[in-house]
Amino acid sequence: MKLIERTSYLDRLKRVQGTPDIKVITGIRRCGKSKLMEAFVTYLQSLESNVNIIHINFNLSEYKSLRTADKLEQYVLGQYKQGQENVLCIDEVQLCSDFESAINSLHARECFDIYLTGSNAFLLSSDLATLFTGRTMEIKVYPFSFAEFIQYFDSSDIQQSFDDYVMQGGMAGSYLYSDIEDKYKYIADVYDTLILRDIRQKYNLRNYYLMDCLSDYMLDNVSNLTSVRNVANALCSAQLATNGKTVGSYIQYLCLAFAFYKMRRFDIRGKKYIASQDKYYLADHAFRFAKLGTKNLDYGRIYENIVAIELQRRGYEVYVGTLYQKEIDFVAMRGNEKIFIQVSDDLSNPETFKREYTPLLQIKEAYPKMIIARTRHADYDYQGIVIKDIAHWLREG
Repeated sequence: MKLIERTSYLDRLKRVQGTPDIKVITGIRRCGKSKLMEAFVTYLQSLESNVNIIHINFNLSEYKSLRTADKLEQYVLGQYKQGQENVLCIDEVQLCSDFESAINSLHARECFDIYLTGSNAFLLSSDLATLFTGRTMEIKVYPFSFAEFIQYFDSSDIQQSFDDYVMQGGMAGSYLYSDIEDKYKYIADVYDTLILRDIRQKYNLRNYYLMDCLSDYMLDNVSNLTSVRNVANALCSAQLATNGKTVGSYIQYLCLAFAFYKMRRFDIRGKKYIASQDKYYLADHAFRFAKLGTKNLDYGRIYENIVAIELQRRGYEVYVGTLYQKEIDFVAMRGNEKIFIQVSDDLSNPETFKREYTPLLQIKEAYPKMIIARTRHADYDYQGIVIKDIAHWLREG
């Protein structure tokens, strides 16, 4: 498989090297966590400094004997070298039983710089603080961005590449297949494994059918305002016995496993959160095509999903804005920076363009305002609103 250097993630690991935190690489299945770990180990090996690298990949049979906490700790201590920087990198750490006790003991010795990857069922963001007694730092990894897609295929035709990215998504393992049906089969298998193995194993779910139906509903309603009550009512209308509490828990499981990302609504004028409805975006939009097919494509919603995840990649806190009963697709905040963003498929229709710019013009705050759409043109300005082609905006990342 062709590999590219995922510079932003690798640079993040370089920046935190040597800190006392336990560094945990998280993300949805098959998004490249293990390859990132390998790239970091290669970087460490290239350093001229005195670094002792202890790299354990529990996917390899040669480390099978270390799959208990005591054996793992004994092995790592045996590899320790006095007077050197000892870096411990463990891939698929959950395959070691009671791994957290070994990691906590090694971390308490204050002589190892520790990096971990593992299954989402065992290294959920919400569990890190309870798993490990030391401070953890989470490095969140996403499927390939559009910029990485272009780099992978070494493409110079940005608009054709964007069309391809919309249909193929960012699950790089699917790029090995030439036929789109084979690509979608791979992507669907990844998604099914996420639900069947990770979520069911973690939470001992018994009602598999309900989870499958809920998952299909969420896939079909990407980028739509969603409430737990409405989802529960829809499932009950389909003769599925459930309630709001169960539906809320199942949606949370999907989010904790990095399949979906929840974005809360924010009242721009009142500067407060709105609790009744949220939006959910897929970690990779191609999951929707792979599971539900490509008939009746709503490009506007797919573009919105792509922008939502890209903003997450770029380190923004992302909210869905409301102003005078009108929706602002995204309020993106990072430090002192704030951007108001609308996303659209096509702005050539004057009514569509007006629908997109009107809510932005009503915002009194002097922060940047932007419409991201499929313009295929250079950036231009409309009454202080920057209009950007989505392919160009994504490539900038």
